[in-house]
Amino acid sequence: MSAPPSPLTPPQHARHQTPAASSTDSRARHIAALDGLRGVAVLGVLLFHAGHFDGGFLGVDLFFVLSGFLITGLLLKEARTNGGRIRLAAFWGRRARRLTPALILMMAGTLLLTWAFGSGQARRQALDDTPWVAANLANWHFIDDQTGYWQASATQVFSHLWSVAVEEQFYLVWPLIIMLLVFLARGAGNTGGDGEKAGRRVAAVAAAGAVLSLVLMLVLRDPVDSTRVYEGTDTRAFSLLLGSLAATTPVARLLGRLGDRLLGRCALVLGCALAAYWFTADGQNSPGLFQGGLFLHALAAALLIACLAQAPRGPLGQALSAPPLRGLGLLSYSLYLWHWPVYVLLTEDRVGLTGWSRTAVLLAVSLAAAWLSNVLVEDPVRFRARWAHGRTGAIVLLAALLALAVLWALLPRPRLGAGTVDLTQLTATDSR
Repeated sequence: MSAPPSPLTPPQHARHQTPAASSTDSRARHIAALDGLRGVAVLGVLLFHAGHFDGGFLGVDLFFVLSGFLITGLLLKEARTNGGRIRLAAFWGRRARRLTPALILMMAGTLLLTWAFGSGQARRQALDDTPWVAANLANWHFIDDQTGYWQASATQVFSHLWSVAVEEQFYLVWPLIIMLLVFLARGAGNTGGDGEKAGRRVAAVAAAGAVLSLVLMLVLRDPVDSTRVYEGTDTRAFSLLLGSLAATTPVARLLGRLGDRLLGRCALVLGCALAAYWFTADGQNSPGLFQGGLFLHALAAALLIACLAQAPRGPLGQALSAPPLRGLGLLSYSLYLWHWPVYVLLTEDRVGLTGWSRTAVLLAVSLAAAWLSNVLVEDPVRFRARWAHGRTGAIVLLAALLALAVLWALLPRPRLGAGTVDLTQLTATDSR
């Protein structure tokens, strides 16, 4: 996997106040079950990359759907409460405060750790990938380099960040589309901003975009190397857009007619179906994965999330609200960022362990790095640092990116021989 891959911990979700859901509006705005669902997603990715769970890569797809659902819900709520206005600068500022500090910290730390402990090939790849990761274009860089995802080099410390790039590109484009659709709805006489007409237009565009994305996956699919369709923003957009569709007023109204008890049962059935698919999936060899399988998985995930949002107190919602899963979910973004560099650098030879023993060490180190990132950098910037807002925040962000660029420029590039021979690993001690 990667995303990601998104990755990734989006902002807290606010319930849609629709006639069908108005009876539940008094409930807490924050939905604990969705935190737990993020915990399940990141745990699947961690175990997949450790070689213990072949279906865990689907956690990235779940991240995508969650991101689309939560972001669209927030944007539509803002449009509804502000008379149809969406403050894009404020939205992008919140996204930058949430995502960028942890990413810059991880990139700088990984560059230094790779230079200290990685092979020459790992150093070279890290330096080559850094500008693309910083520009949120890592997925297209890997596609252009023909870096096969499923056979990704064990020395490429930033290969998992393709999914973060996909989400960042979505955060840039989708709010613009929603703002335009809400504006057109207002111009047509719908002053409520997030009224029926605006909700229907957003739902229609999200559904049409998801179908178009699926068509692109089917057309561009390569039976030899699936990297293009797996990492392409256009071919993975359906996961984000199906999540967005599930957050619209028409869908919330339709599901609200079912009642909390039936929604809870639907969530349980969908959760069991997704779990069965995860446990039977076998990476890119999963039957039909790129011929509609990923699309159906994302559709089921979107319905599951919508059911949990409407009826979070059902059996599955209660299970997902368990503190361990919620804790993983709250750390999921930074945990996703740090886990793959940790996996790459703490090799079997370095830790002297294999199998589950090594995995336990990898998980512990990844959790520690994620917790430190969250406590020392992410939460202070998001919740307590006044300087992180407005013009000052923009200046600080640019300064941090400049510091990262200086570090990248100062680190010397290792000299590699022909092919993939790493000259830094060659010695003259054994001439036999």
